[in-house]
Amino acid sequence: MAVANAINDILGTQAVIGKIFEEGNALKKLHGAEKVFDFSLGNPDVDPPEAFFEVLQRLSKERKKGVHGYTPNLGYPEVREALARKISTEQQVTIDGNHVVMSCGAAGGLNVVLKSILNPTDEVIVSNPYFIEYRSFITSHNGIIVEVDSLPDFSLDIKTIESNLSKKTAAVLINSPHNPTGRIYSKETISTLSSVMKEHGKKCGRLPYLISDEPYRELVYDGLETAPVLSAYSESIVVSSYSKSLSLPGERIGFIAIGPEITDKQKLLGAFNYCTRALGYVNAPALMQRIVAELTGAKVDLEVYARRRAAFIKIFDDAGIEYARPEGAFYLFCKVPKGKQAGNESDLAFLDHLKKYLILGVPGRVFGKPDWFRIAYCVDEKIINASAEAFKKAIDSW
Repeated sequence: MAVANAINDILGTQAVIGKIFEEGNALKKLHGAEKVFDFSLGNPDVDPPEAFFEVLQRLSKERKKGVHGYTPNLGYPEVREALARKISTEQQVTIDGNHVVMSCGAAGGLNVVLKSILNPTDEVIVSNPYFIEYRSFITSHNGIIVEVDSLPDFSLDIKTIESNLSKKTAAVLINSPHNPTGRIYSKETISTLSSVMKEHGKKCGRLPYLISDEPYRELVYDGLETAPVLSAYSESIVVSSYSKSLSLPGERIGFIAIGPEITDKQKLLGAFNYCTRALGYVNAPALMQRIVAELTGAKVDLEVYARRRAAFIKIFDDAGIEYARPEGAFYLFCKVPKGKQAGNESDLAFLDHLKKYLILGVPGRVFGKPDWFRIAYCVDEKIINASAEAFKKAIDSW
């Protein structure tokens, strides 16, 4: 076989997204980009804040010797200190730079963490639906993904998580605000999960890590806040990035933060240091490290995403499409409507139907929910508003 068996198995799911991307490009060439309603990719299109360009311009002119050389594997000490101050406020703890590791985006950070903590056949619990890459990240480091259902409103089902905890559980991996549903887990939910994991650790002698994937932390609506985890559970690890909060997905800059009371802190940091090298990242981008250290109080214009969310909610309400109201991020997770023909409720069939009206989304099956589909609203409002008639026609003819 040309590729590894495990990779070959994953490619089937990944091919769905690749196919959507290719079809979108083909439709845009045929009909014109402005006539195709492509809501498939979660690629932020809102400009970074003006402060980013100001700092970038200033730092790019520096001619200090070694300024573009290797940094320490864990990141510049002064950058880690700057981020520690911001994270301390967000997570309601007091940490210093020794609790922060700079990473190549949240994806790089998650891979460093998972490689550091997983033994072969160790299990990582995730709540379904979940970000598609979690399976790849976990299995790439010889772990086993354990999918558990969420509650009907896509909150964490703590009882189901509890029933799946075992001696093999290395971690519970959560994502809030959530991709694809936009759900934010409440402080009470995090507290209850923490208590359950502590009790499990007492019984079996192994405290699992709580890994919180938080690239959308600052993209929240309606006055809500993302609940802290570092102050809720001693064995917690936060992984985040600036891909969404500063609209810098292509710059691949993020971080790992650990709680102040985490067990074997120095050994864990040593593992992160080693795995950053072993996975080939070496260090997070040097220039971007220095830039984000100066932008700890900056973020993109959230009002743009709020307006787009409102526009889509009106379109879907008018068209009769059910959805989970997003509390954060920039996605709408929608229920595949019942078709006029019995059994015609497949996400793939419905998205094929939407393509007839030049609408592109992502099938829910890639997130573990085949009767749902995802729409990303990191798209110009003109395109969103122009899609209203197409959605209405698509539903009327479904």
